[in-house]
Amino acid sequence: MFEDVKQVTDNLSQQQYIATDEISTVMFLADKLGKPLLAEGPAGVGKTELAKAWSGATDKPLIRLQCYEGLDENKALYEWEYAKQMLYTQLLRDKLSDLLANAETLHQAADRLGEEDDVFFSDRFLLARPLLAALLSDEPVVLLIDEIDRADAEFEAFLLEILSDFQVSIPELGTIKAKHHPTVVLTSNNTRELSEALKRRCLYLFVDYPNHESELSIVKMRVPEMGDKLANQAVEVVQGLRRLDLKKNPSVSETIDWAKALMMLNADNVDQKTLETTLTVLLKHESDVQKAKRQLMRGQGGEDPRRGGLGGRRGGWN
Repeated sequence: MFEDVKQVTDNLSQQQYIATDEISTVMFLADKLGKPLLAEGPAGVGKTELAKAWSGATDKPLIRLQCYEGLDENKALYEWEYAKQMLYTQLLRDKLSDLLANAETLHQAADRLGEEDDVFFSDRFLLARPLLAALLSDEPVVLLIDEIDRADAEFEAFLLEILSDFQVSIPELGTIKAKHHPTVVLTSNNTRELSEALKRRCLYLFVDYPNHESELSIVKMRVPEMGDKLANQAVEVVQGLRRLDLKKNPSVSETIDWAKALMMLNADNVDQKTLETTLTVLLKHESDVQKAKRQLMRGQGGEDPRRGGLGGRRGGWN
């Protein structure tokens, strides 16, 4: 679909996703090679948004499987509706009696009943979950397997058949192959080490926090009404916060939320009061808030902020 990496970058940009050359290159190769993509990195750097943007850029529906501890194949693949199957059997009881009425032996009755297996074991009793829905889709889709590191190792092993052959085995129906190979994007926040078998089946991409220029471009794209000076100050503060060894660094989405908050407050400058009263938009742990405030006070006392303060490249906020 895409002729070169630049076209990938341009199309992702149209979906309001600023892609680095590495991201665009790996996405281009994953598309051309038909291989799943494993995107790892800190929480909140845009891994999930990449899958959503790719869905929009390729005009393919997005099917999302959110992983969590205890997720198993029944919740991710399909559910067999035994109650519906039983009701169906009861409703057809009279027809079954007619079918078996003239059978002279049990063997003959079993043969006649076996010929009707398709009636009682068919996809009419199959409730497709995200993985199976992606395989059975009548059109190509983007399958997002989000936060795979939250799922158990057993579920990770279960995925290998799907990622290798784009097929799955269902006891009631046999092996089901994908009608169209989905574009698979797996994301991981690195909370646990994934297996080599899973990584071997995927192209790998590490997505880190954006640098100053990239994050500034994101803010300008998502909050276009923000002036250049204020946007630059906001990004410098966020970049400085990420150097403080916090319990949870502010994500890109939180940068955008903070930029929107500054606009709602009609701020024209990030001064000390504005920063202190809005820090909780960026930081979600009290210990992080207090650490940031202490660093801010040290910056006010004359310490060179380039050695860890909040002022980023241009110094502290005075």
